[in-house]
Amino acid sequence: MATSVGGDTPLAQTPADKLNLIKSNMQEVLNPEIIDKVVNANERPLRIYWGTATTGKPHCGYFVPMLKIAEFLAAGCEVKILLADVHGFLDNLKAPIELVEQRVKYYRFAITEAMKAVNVDTTRLVFVTGSDYQTKGDTGAKYFMDLLRLSTSVSGHDASKAGSEVVKQVDSPPLSSQIYPLMQALDEEYLGVDAQFGGVDQRKIFTLAVEALPRIGFEKRAHLMNPLIPGLQEGGKMSSSDPDSKIDLIDQPDIVKRKLKKAFCPPKQVEGNGVLSFVQYVLLPASALKNNGTPKFVVQRRDAEPLTYSSIDDMRRDYLDDVLQPQSLKPAVTDALLEILGPIRKQFEENKEWQEVEQKAYPPPPAPPKKEKKVKNLGTRFPGGKGGDKAEAANGSVEVKADGHVEGPKAHEVSVGKSAEDAEGAMRRLSGGKS
Repeated sequence: MATSVGGDTPLAQTPADKLNLIKSNMQEVLNPEIIDKVVNANERPLRIYWGTATTGKPHCGYFVPMLKIAEFLAAGCEVKILLADVHGFLDNLKAPIELVEQRVKYYRFAITEAMKAVNVDTTRLVFVTGSDYQTKGDTGAKYFMDLLRLSTSVSGHDASKAGSEVVKQVDSPPLSSQIYPLMQALDEEYLGVDAQFGGVDQRKIFTLAVEALPRIGFEKRAHLMNPLIPGLQEGGKMSSSDPDSKIDLIDQPDIVKRKLKKAFCPPKQVEGNGVLSFVQYVLLPASALKNNGTPKFVVQRRDAEPLTYSSIDDMRRDYLDDVLQPQSLKPAVTDALLEILGPIRKQFEENKEWQEVEQKAYPPPPAPPKKEKKVKNLGTRFPGGKGGDKAEAANGSVEVKADGHVEGPKAHEVSVGKSAEDAEGAMRRLSGGKS
């Protein structure tokens, strides 16, 4: 009798069943023959990794890869989740060095509880922190040398192009934005996987990995890409940098209701409809994990019989025909999402350590200073002058933004540390004190 990945979802038995489950609902698969060879040989599990940079708070868009990971596990795959702390630091300082350690802890809490909430057996997952093997000890030294080797075989133009849809784009990008995609490619070798899984926005990095790794003697891997769901506001994907486009995993129920109530969901429009897409990629697959593989989504209506769906195609057709309307869809999505988020929120409220980590990882912005009477600046040459506005800026604070990065006169100092010793100390803490 087959065991299960969680709840009543049975493990796939034959190689054909496994391949079907692994590749289902993917927008694209690069080099599928690598996956086929391992699964058809049936000598060991297919090894896959999914990486997430520990930057802004994980939101409900993360359920898309999490639910796919559940299917990988059901297909008997070995799945590693990379908490990419160094990548968060490299991505235009989205994760300041002083906060990286706490954000790794926060992501571990959040992802574990979110997986449990959609009925995934988390005991079969392997969590890996990037800095553990990228920066420390003999492995870190070897990794650094391989990164230098890889950098000699990739042009700056190609590295920038690879990260263009993933790394935050600015007018004068730092060199770290080119290192980011090289490390993501190299991680495939150091994590010992057959395939990397990620959103379709990662495609250029995946292509770089396929082309560049063989140049320094490493095998190319397969790549599995899930589609990206639209944000709750018109245009764009669900993103930590736009609070109104996403719902955090630990948002209070009233915040969830408010965000969904104002979400972009025009009648008879299915393209770019973030609410309908959320049903397609999250709520229907999540319901299947609880219903022995059969998806089910129910929409209550005030003056008519409920609508029950097991297929997104039927939902889209009814929405286009105005049988299913926004005033019925939004409350149904709200109820279904709150049912999933309830256990996560409960765990957060009962776990003091997680709460403390949340405060340290994402400290609230400081209260705005009280307005003071403006003192006329007489300049630095005037007797008693203090250096004017420059001196005031030097003593300024930083402001924490919605996606977790900081801005202000001292933002760079906070993000990279005051010295190399500061950065090394932070990385040492990440690796549990290992040198």
